[in-house]
Amino acid sequence: MDIITAALLIGVLIAVLASGLWIGLALLGVAVLAMQAFTGRPVGDSMVFTIWGSTSSWALTALPLFLWMGEILFRSRLTADLFKGLAPWLDRVPGRLLHTHVIGCGIFAAVSGSSAATCATIGKITLPELRQRGYPDAIAMGSLAGAGTFGLLIPPSIIMIVYAVATDVSIAKLFVAGVVPGLMLVAIFSGYLVLWALRHPDQVPPADAPTTLAHKLQACRHLIPIVTLIILVIGSIYSGLATATESAALGVAGALGLSALEGTLNWRSFREGLVAACRVYCMIGLILAGASFLTLAMGFIGLPREMASFIGQLALSPWELLLLLMLFFIVLGCFLDGISMVVLTMAVLLPTVQAAGIDLIWFGIFVVLVVEMAQITPPVGFNLFVLQGLTGREVPYLARAALPFFGLLVLAALLIYLFPQTVLWLPSLM
Repeated sequence: MDIITAALLIGVLIAVLASGLWIGLALLGVAVLAMQAFTGRPVGDSMVFTIWGSTSSWALTALPLFLWMGEILFRSRLTADLFKGLAPWLDRVPGRLLHTHVIGCGIFAAVSGSSAATCATIGKITLPELRQRGYPDAIAMGSLAGAGTFGLLIPPSIIMIVYAVATDVSIAKLFVAGVVPGLMLVAIFSGYLVLWALRHPDQVPPADAPTTLAHKLQACRHLIPIVTLIILVIGSIYSGLATATESAALGVAGALGLSALEGTLNWRSFREGLVAACRVYCMIGLILAGASFLTLAMGFIGLPREMASFIGQLALSPWELLLLLMLFFIVLGCFLDGISMVVLTMAVLLPTVQAAGIDLIWFGIFVVLVVEMAQITPPVGFNLFVLQGLTGREVPYLARAALPFFGLLVLAALLIYLFPQTVLWLPSLM
């Protein structure tokens, strides 16, 4: 296969994606074209076996369950309770209630797994409250856009499941590997908000009336249900008592139980949550099926081998390779969502990454961090779209507001490169 053929197929794929056709169907169509034009393989049989194999994996059953758990919580009052439980503790911290975005998204990400759901859920609660109290729109919206990406990194993460299936690594180990980097990212974001508040004290509204320790402790009761659910889901995986799929089932049962206890579970909310989760999973499943067949087609015509050979000839060091991949994913993120980026590129990149001696668990966290950057990068930044729907602001304004947090994500990627044990320590204990 020569470079002209590769460029032609990539050009066709970009053109089809730009036409607005569903991503999964676009991938399938280009795969069929590649198989018909450049190989002698039977297209029909290859498509059937590949699609069945990619969508019937037992590991994938965790995906719709975690999606359903997030939808149940989205329709409950538990997320509103997050604000009630956190707000009294933040009045004396520089930046005050801006930290509710960072901490709230961090907590909700641990039971959601979706960046867009985290951003939308927390934003519906906090943005009206912050605007009413006089916090500047730019820092409020920027911090929410950035912190909303925690849904990809803090387990359970939908994109981690997709990466694990695409690269055949342990979902449980990948989940555990995301814990320390996730907490580190929360600390980095909060630290930035503290510095911003100290530099702009005139833009931070005055604190509420002082509250007693007893009042703060009483407010913590609002956090008990969701923290209990986090412990149930993450603790069952880390302790080895449950697989990722079993912990997802526990999470769904726990979310249904908590929703029932607080009185928000009824037939309508149950049906709407289940339908929404099925709809999202069907979209993801179609992308996975299309990407798997495209991966097979690319393998038959030799694209992964040619790509690996080309990159190998560049004689890049590991850090140069990672820098190149970061730039590649950032550019790709301007046109594709995170899941499509992962399933479309892993088969091509995996041989090169393994040849460079890069640990696949570590690389998974690196990829998730870079995909987080893409969530706040126009024109296809999902968190920017979510915020546009919540606030009515234009995407360029939201992208400028989120730019400092894009830089903080780059810093986090640099830190896990310099200190890889931040990623690999907890999985090594399993």
